[in-house]
Amino acid sequence: MANIAPALVVSDSQRALLEVLAKSQTASHREVQRAQVLLMAAEGLANDSIAKVAGLSPGTVRSWRARFEAEGLAHLGEVRAGRGRKPVIPQSKIDEIVDLTRNSKPEGHTHWSVRTMAAKVGVSPAQVQRIWAARGLKPHLVDTFKLSNDPKFEEKLIDVVGLYLNPPEKAIVLCMDEKSSIQALDRTQPSLPMTKGRAETMTHDYKRNGTTTLFAALDVATGKVIGSCLPKHRHEEFLVFLKTINKEVPRGLDVHLILDNYATHKHPDVKAWLVRNPRFQLHFTPTSSSWLNLVERWFRELTDKALRRGAFHSVPDLITKIEEYLAAHNTEPKPLVWTTTADSILKKVARGRVALETIKQN
Repeated sequence: MANIAPALVVSDSQRALLEVLAKSQTASHREVQRAQVLLMAAEGLANDSIAKVAGLSPGTVRSWRARFEAEGLAHLGEVRAGRGRKPVIPQSKIDEIVDLTRNSKPEGHTHWSVRTMAAKVGVSPAQVQRIWAARGLKPHLVDTFKLSNDPKFEEKLIDVVGLYLNPPEKAIVLCMDEKSSIQALDRTQPSLPMTKGRAETMTHDYKRNGTTTLFAALDVATGKVIGSCLPKHRHEEFLVFLKTINKEVPRGLDVHLILDNYATHKHPDVKAWLVRNPRFQLHFTPTSSSWLNLVERWFRELTDKALRRGAFHSVPDLITKIEEYLAAHNTEPKPLVWTTTADSILKKVARGRVALETIKQN
């Protein structure tokens, strides 16, 4: 008659942890299964009985018991060296895939796909995908960037970020820009409404019915937007919009206006107007740094929610829809909170410049 193993000695704290693992929905299958086996062993069940319940061999049960008696719970979920499933692809093949992905391109293509890489190295597309996913490689994606060449980049950056993080007292900070040449596009056929199982439809082609330019100034503190649609994008229209801001902002508050380096903003007539209205102070973002102007985020919202899917029969119709969106936004405005410091941005830009120089040298 075969000897029956004695009940596994388990402390109260070990038992409590094993009971949690045995019922866990998030732990690995290996950990859950071992916890269940060890709890049955602690109840005095025979190894053969435990093996039948757990779907294992008696030898595996004995091995797990012995390891627990020697090491406790320290390495419960680990697979010992040399055990477990052997890798299907050798490490040399994985290194080759990673090196090709990072340092080469397929002939006639701009980037690798799982299929072109699989055909190149002789593995399956699924294996390529697993290797890329494990290392965070995404050759099908590309991020855009541009480092500003403005000689006063650091000075302008610190000035603008300082206004965001520490706005002056008795003043209003406005992010201002123009969204020029907004097209009044009308679809060639009426759109079909959304129904069950089908999204709203619209034709891919359109008719152009003219353009307008939206001048907008976002209040950093409240999120409210002062906006005006004007026919052109010249210094004359910019002066008209400055006068609109002057009327909208209460007297007694200085106006700090963040805007880009467009020549219209520096026209002699504009400078003369600013001399006559000293409460206005202009703060220019660095060249090629529109991301620093918060009103650009509001323009994106306007495009996504009111313009891209719209159909406009005329320019007045387009202006009406823009003004409706502007009014709806200002009924429940939400400020766009800036949290990044100038120092962290400068460090990131410095790393970018080093990376570019390295690429140029190679």
